[in-house]
Amino acid sequence: MTSISIVHWFAHLKQMWQPHFQPVLQPDRFEARLNLHELAQHETSLPRFVQESAVAMRYLHLLGPLAWDQFPERDLLRNWGTPAEPHAPFVAACLVKLDHGLVYMSQLQQYLNDNPALVWLLGFPLVASTEFSWGFDVKASLPTHRHFTRMLRQVPQVSLQFLLNETVRLIQAELRTEMDNLGESVSLDTKHIIAWVKENNPKAYVTHRYDKAQQPVGDPDCRLGCKRRHNNHRTASDPLPTPTHNPVPANTLSVGEFYWGYASGVIATKVPDWGEFVLAELTQPFNQSDVSYFFPLMAATERRLGFRPKFAAFDAAFDAFYVYEYFHQKEQPGGFAAVPFSERGGHKRTFSENGLPLCGAGLPMPLKSTFISKTTLVEHERGRHVCPLLFPEPSGLACPCNHKQWPKGGCISTLPTSIGARLRYQLDRDSDAYKNAYKQRTANERVNSQAVALGIERPKIRNGQAIINQNTLIYVLINLRAMQRIRQHKTDKETLAAGTHESA
Repeated sequence: MTSISIVHWFAHLKQMWQPHFQPVLQPDRFEARLNLHELAQHETSLPRFVQESAVAMRYLHLLGPLAWDQFPERDLLRNWGTPAEPHAPFVAACLVKLDHGLVYMSQLQQYLNDNPALVWLLGFPLVASTEFSWGFDVKASLPTHRHFTRMLRQVPQVSLQFLLNETVRLIQAELRTEMDNLGESVSLDTKHIIAWVKENNPKAYVTHRYDKAQQPVGDPDCRLGCKRRHNNHRTASDPLPTPTHNPVPANTLSVGEFYWGYASGVIATKVPDWGEFVLAELTQPFNQSDVSYFFPLMAATERRLGFRPKFAAFDAAFDAFYVYEYFHQKEQPGGFAAVPFSERGGHKRTFSENGLPLCGAGLPMPLKSTFISKTTLVEHERGRHVCPLLFPEPSGLACPCNHKQWPKGGCISTLPTSIGARLRYQLDRDSDAYKNAYKQRTANERVNSQAVALGIERPKIRNGQAIINQNTLIYVLINLRAMQRIRQHKTDKETLAAGTHESA
């Protein structure tokens, strides 16, 4: 779909029904254009009007390093009466939209109309015209802004993940002479995304604002979730009365910050003196837990790096046994996950030398039985440890600490049989190694800050797949900008070294 009038299409009605339709408005010289990656390698062969455009050359240097010649393009030879619009020019245009800070697709279309050289460079199919010095009608060559919006929903996510793969590969290549362990230490965090619906507007009148059964009509894919939760503490000078129907102190009531929307999980790595880079990303509805991001993102990270990271930093939401187990590798001893301890259960367990939990009296509790837990996010085996004075045979001794459970059959402790359950308690969170690994979390904070500046927090989109695709492009752009900074930093170092050598 383009901006050509319907009268023009009626004139070519017969050609639309031909078995092998060829767009007669696209001369061979336009169809033979090279892709962005090839054009970046042959700048001197660009048309003069492209070389003289500062905007076109800027985006040639920003987007050109990506392997557009290997971009997984859709089938363009469909016999549906009209030629298919290629995805590559559209995706490149969306990166321009994000980089230039444009909010709506109509603004992108206007920006492209004002920059014919950029339209030529990005690879849009051109409609020839002798009315313009550059040889084509820009407005007629571009899809409508509605079609731009439609394509953002329809472009395959695998195509955009390919571009993110490319950015990681390029960053690895640029830093190979500086370091050989990019991604050895990573961090993971999630960023909330507020859906563009009236339920998120506190000034709008909504009967059931936070009823998850009342799906907002503005966005059928967003979900209700809690960003943060805290206790409603009050000062002694302004206490709240304790409710009579629910005798819970009012100053300890849990208060949550709820939104309809999505969340974006990102694995990032920080390289001192060079910056922060995105290794993997995943967007899900807001009702998904933080730990649900762990395995998909780590799998993508391993695939891109070619190895499993040795260290990682997470917040307390990832305090789960399988997170610790994942980084406890026999092949790379010494690795661990730096995660703050979450005080679940009210006490911190200790273990014997052979890994058995110790009871309140300091005695190792033997394993009595195991079972498979299917009610958690990760199905796993759990073991039930019991009082050593009563199992496997009663010893006849009384509990040394006179535990309150002694009259009821002694203590019982249920833990995952995974080594991660023990590492969760035994991790030394006061060590220098833990503190150094936990500093990686600043990588996510800086990446999230860049993503917010690019509009990730409040997108003007009402479709889940479009938001997923736009988020991937945001992280692609963040990595492309980081790669430009790397190259500029290397150039500055070479210039400084050359100047020092000449002065010496």
